[in-house]
Amino acid sequence: MSVIDDAVTWLNDPLNWTAPDGVIARTIEHLWISAAAVAIACAVAWPIGIWLGHTGRGGGTVVTLANLTRAVPTVALLTIFPLTIIGFGARAIVLALAVFAIPPLLANAYLGLREVDPDVRDAARGMGLSGRQVLTSVELPLAVPYLASGFRTAAVQVLATATLAAFVNGGGLGMIISRGFGLGLVSGGGQVLAGGVIVTLLCLIAEGLLAIAEKRLTPRALRR
Repeated sequence: MSVIDDAVTWLNDPLNWTAPDGVIARTIEHLWISAAAVAIACAVAWPIGIWLGHTGRGGGTVVTLANLTRAVPTVALLTIFPLTIIGFGARAIVLALAVFAIPPLLANAYLGLREVDPDVRDAARGMGLSGRQVLTSVELPLAVPYLASGFRTAAVQVLATATLAAFVNGGGLGMIISRGFGLGLVSGGGQVLAGGVIVTLLCLIAEGLLAIAEKRLTPRALRR
């Protein structure tokens, strides 16, 4: 049998889906790890990016920080964090993935605020709005497309990268691929391919759903 036939056979085996460490359980685990990482990244990146974008300061800092975090390999963080006080387990994996998710969130938050038309900002101030009111009532609504785009990019990247958590026994769908490699490509090649297909489909589904959400959240006047 070819590797493709082995993958189809593996995917059609109900036990591979319903077992305690099967596809369903691993998918839930994968989604939980990814969601926690993106949530932490949003809590860190959005306030900083929004504040810097609102004040018009720190553009160079945002670019530098984003580039620095992109230059750090996620695999390196996955192996370094467990050796620190953070320890082994989901906490180290979530934090490593959160660092990976920060750059697109931070950059898009800053860019979204800076792309607001200065005339619109000045008109709001001329109407007597305070700085906070300008931010919450004018700038943030106009920056929604950028915030949503950054979230979509970060979420899909984290979903794909969370597969690497299996290298430190961190769970998720990567465990299916890792165990397939452990069996050898002759015996486990089908499982490796099946795991890769599942991760790919999960990322494509997330991309599609987030694209729809991004369109719905964007004000109608800005959708064009």
